[in-house]
Amino acid sequence: MSTLSSPLQLRGVTLKNRIVVSPMCQYSADNGIANDYHLVHLGRFALGGFAVVTVEATAVTPEGRITHGDMGIWSDVHVEPLARIARFLKANGAVPGIQLAHAGRKGSARRPWRGAGSLVAADATDLGDLPWLTAAPSALAHDDSFAAPAELGLDGIAAIRTAFSAAARRALAAGFDIVEVHSAHGYLLNEFLSPVANKRSDSYGGSRENRMRLPLEVVADVRAIWPADRPVFVRISAIDGVAGGWTIDDTLAYTLELKKLGVDAIDCSSGGFAGASLGIRPHYQVPHAQAVREGTGIPTIAVGLIFDPQAAAAIVATGEADLVALGREALYDPNWPLHALSGLADSPDPYAAWPKQAAYAIRGRARVLESLAR
Repeated sequence: MSTLSSPLQLRGVTLKNRIVVSPMCQYSADNGIANDYHLVHLGRFALGGFAVVTVEATAVTPEGRITHGDMGIWSDVHVEPLARIARFLKANGAVPGIQLAHAGRKGSARRPWRGAGSLVAADATDLGDLPWLTAAPSALAHDDSFAAPAELGLDGIAAIRTAFSAAARRALAAGFDIVEVHSAHGYLLNEFLSPVANKRSDSYGGSRENRMRLPLEVVADVRAIWPADRPVFVRISAIDGVAGGWTIDDTLAYTLELKKLGVDAIDCSSGGFAGASLGIRPHYQVPHAQAVREGTGIPTIAVGLIFDPQAAAAIVATGEADLVALGREALYDPNWPLHALSGLADSPDPYAAWPKQAAYAIRGRARVLESLAR
């Protein structure tokens, strides 16, 4: 039986446990370039014991950013700052991953602590954040707070494919072991998948087969570039949660095609479109990961309001998913894996997984607390 502390082999990469950091946008880059903040932000998760640390949604074009603060990988100038992060993660026991993304019609947005929707005049005045024209499968705005995008023509679609391929090559040059293609949360590739956003009548719209075409082409391009001994993940929204939208049956069909392309794990989220009803509660997305795993035989990652170590361990032990991913909980406690595995371990030294620079002091803390409790 697998446990939260069990290693997992994916191609030539070994994950030391089953706990992953989800990609989380920090909206703190300058022209897409990673900086000291990102090194410290991501590095603390490696020190905290996560098996995989995934760099936030990293835009494959400048127009593919959500905000002006998003990380980017559309230029060679982005490679070394990202490589610095990948080196630190590896040196401290984590597998470095990166998520490649294009925001589509949800781009040109405000930084979230300033408000929702498209950029406004105050963002230009205060920050110099000027709006850009976004692109999508159809010229439909995400909601009333966003500007309408331009509809991508066939040349534009071809350029998107080229951008993802170039980004994958740069991610490889930066030293990442796992690449994740973002096709969730209402961003560009998810927009092509969903009938909510895709109203095209050409070969990239209409039927489910046509709507899957661009995401599958992008994944095939990335898999062809990524080495055979390194895994490719894909993040999905398993359901739109909107009437007439993408369903779990659609997800199973999509996943089977991804599996044929050599994808190694599916990162199972949900939603991303206006008006979604997702039944949000602890572990609300775990059934999606279980359905995909059981329906397609591909490893899955469960994510969404997973807080309790015992519950996380049960997700893995019962085969609901192969990995659990934390987002906001990781921000709240960057040492979550160390705390979780120490509490679950039946070991003479529950602090063996801690970095040596901290382990001796944490053991001393435990002895002090034990003496005070007598």
